Amino acid sequence: MIAIVDYGCGNLFSLKSSLSFLGLDCKITGDADEIRSADKIILPGVGAFGDAVKKLHDSGLFELLQQCAKEGKYIFGICLGMQMLFEKSYEYGEHEGLGFIKGEICPFEGDIDAELKIPHMGWNKLNLKRADDPIFKYIEQGDYMYFVHSFYGKNCDDGVIADAEYGVSVPAVVKNNNVYGAQFHPEKSGEKGLALLKAFAEL
Repeated sequence: MIAIVDYGCGNLFSLKSSLSFLGLDCKITGDADEIRSADKIILPGVGAFGDAVKKLHDSGLFELLQQCAKEGKYIFGICLGMQMLFEKSYEYGEHEGLGFIKGEICPFEGDIDAELKIPHMGWNKLNLKRADDPIFKYIEQGDYMYFVHSFYGKNCDDGVIADAEYGVSVPAVVKNNNVYGAQFHPEKSGEKGLALLKAFAEL
C-alpha cells in the first residue's frame, strides 16, 4: 500500500485518483501506524513551507518520516513536499526541513530575469542527469512536466537527478538513496506524470 500523507497541506485527491487509475493500492492517511506500515510513502504539499513543516511537527509526522527514511522505506515528495525534503528553506523566514536532501529552498525573485513571471507555472522539459535511475524507467530525455512554484532548490547538485530551465537551473527531481522528490506535479502532468508515479510504485 502507498500512503499519501495527509497533514493538511496537500493536493490529495487528484494524486489518489492518479494512483488509483494506475491500479495501485493507496490510501490518504494521517495515521502514524498506517504510514509506518505502508510499503511506500508520498508526501504531497501546496502552500507555504513554514506552515507545512509546523503541521508535520504538530501531527508528529515530521519525526516519523525521518525514521521511515532511516529504515529504508521509499518516500516521494511532490512540489512543496519535495521542498520539505531539503535541509532548510528561506521562504518568508528561515525554516528547518526534513534534511534528506542537502541544500536549501530559495526564492526565484532576484535570481531570474524580471521578465520571467513568478510563480514559474507551466510545462517544462526535463533534462535527465541520471537517466539510468529506476524512477525514470518510463521517462525519456526532454519529456515535459507541469510546474507551479515560486521557490526552488539551490546548492543541491549532489542530489539532483533531473533539472529544468527557467532562467536558472531548477532541480526537477532529487534523490538521496530511498528518498525522491519532484518539484513538478506528476498528477497534473498527463501520461508522463503517471509514468513517473508508476515507476516509483515499482521501486
